[in-house]
Amino acid sequence: MRGQKCVAKSVKRTATESAGMIMRDRNYDGGLGLAQPANNSQKLSQAEAMRLLASVDYGRVVFTLNALPAIRPVNHLVDEGRIIIRTRLTTAISTVVRSADSGVVVAYEADDFDSQSQAGWSVVATGWAHRVNDPGQVSRYERLLHPWVNRGDTVLAIEPDIVTGFHIIASKR
Repeated sequence: MRGQKCVAKSVKRTATESAGMIMRDRNYDGGLGLAQPANNSQKLSQAEAMRLLASVDYGRVVFTLNALPAIRPVNHLVDEGRIIIRTRLTTAISTVVRSADSGVVVAYEADDFDSQSQAGWSVVATGWAHRVNDPGQVSRYERLLHPWVNRGDTVLAIEPDIVTGFHIIASKR
């Protein structure tokens, strides 16, 4: 039994260290391939990316479910640098976050594109998600954020460590 606990702790520590290595690599661009930006695109600063993220009401949260990537559309707000979502206690993302003592690594993506002008932007924030338990904060977010589907009874906060984004500039035809 003791050997099983040691193995479990070792696996958890290794997974956390691996996630931490990615989180500390400030050159990581969220998989956008912006080391060499494509024509008609430009990398966004972290401040501009967060401003744009705050300018839209919805996005997609990406998390691991049964060892596979899962993506769920949700509405959000940005508050004091955190991405706040409300969900049901029984949803997959809520269950995954609740099952981890110190939170889980997630990605959050939002974008806004105009198909007519072929211009827009995309932002990906990667960080730790955890449940908000403070009654005052929960009450405040319940007043400010209303889920589009069902009724949210759980507030989750994503603390972004890596925020990347790009702007696609309309091409001259």
